[in-house]
Amino acid sequence: MSIHFKSIIPVFTLIIATIISGKPVFCQTESKPMVVIAYYMGDGNNITKYKTEKLTHIIFSFLHLKGNILAVDNATDSLAITKLVSLKKTNPKLKIILSLGGWGGCKTCSVVFNTETGRKEFAQSALKLFKEYNVDGLDLDWEYPAIESLPGHQFMPEDRQNFTYLIKTLRETAGAGYELSFAAGGFRNFLTQSVEWSKVIPLVNYVNMMTYDLVNGNSKQTGHLTSLYSTPEQSESTDHAIMFLDSIGVPMQKVVIGFAFYGRTFSGVDPKNNGLYQKGKFNTYVNYKDFEKTFSAEAGYQQYWDKKAKAPYAYNSATKTFATFDNLRSVMEKTKYAKARNLAGVMFWELSGDKESGGLLDMIYEASKN
Repeated sequence: MSIHFKSIIPVFTLIIATIISGKPVFCQTESKPMVVIAYYMGDGNNITKYKTEKLTHIIFSFLHLKGNILAVDNATDSLAITKLVSLKKTNPKLKIILSLGGWGGCKTCSVVFNTETGRKEFAQSALKLFKEYNVDGLDLDWEYPAIESLPGHQFMPEDRQNFTYLIKTLRETAGAGYELSFAAGGFRNFLTQSVEWSKVIPLVNYVNMMTYDLVNGNSKQTGHLTSLYSTPEQSESTDHAIMFLDSIGVPMQKVVIGFAFYGRTFSGVDPKNNGLYQKGKFNTYVNYKDFEKTFSAEAGYQQYWDKKAKAPYAYNSATKTFATFDNLRSVMEKTKYAKARNLAGVMFWELSGDKESGGLLDMIYEASKN
């Protein structure tokens, strides 16, 4: 084997630069921009109030099954999709994605996707909608294959393999020109039981990790809705999910982590530890745009920051109410985390919960650029 002089010049240059500067010098490559994905469930009338130019994707939520067919529920939803697609006139790079399901929205998924006929008819109907509305793909929000979700929703062990078959059928039907993604639970049972990761990941563009609702409406104890890191009291976290996926070889360049543009409150909470990790009963859901008023000092709340979890929370000692949420600081921390781990990007539920200006989307955009 011969070595050409020209081939060693770049290496020689790096060595000289290192000697002169005293610091290692590496070849620089331009990193791929992060995706910023918004789930949206409005009627489209308010969409221009938001800075959608800061988004790469908008996922319209939700479409549902009508028999084996992916169906737009009504004329209002149809018009909303059309309005979202019209944003591409001024932002041609924006992707508009349709979504199936959501919490409580996939009651018959286990039955329909248990047959080859059901999967094929679904995939063909999805492709028909892609062309009809000029959208860019589909996000599957089946909550959840193979594990229990809403009472009365059928699930069975075969769902895990059927989910793989469904993704394969969609990719074969739609081809490479459309994006496919799925919303994945950020908790242990989903991660370990719902998906055949090695078979599914090569066929999708992104996996949208729902690293929120880690404490939810069924929880009997307070905790962090969407913590970045695990704590001794709460193992479920964004980092916990990412570390699991990384350990089984899921490419980080396809992984998107999720933020909550809402908070949850719990009532009857003891003041110990300012209400954190105490018994409580889920009370209500609050959009981020209402935080300033709802969780203010005037309303009786004191806000706190958990240094281990890198997550905010609040407690009202007068009413014994605990609140867990994302805020500007936690969103910044998680966006920085996504960049540091070379993840595909970030997503959030859901756009209309944000402020029109100076909100969480603005923070995500700034943190992703700087």
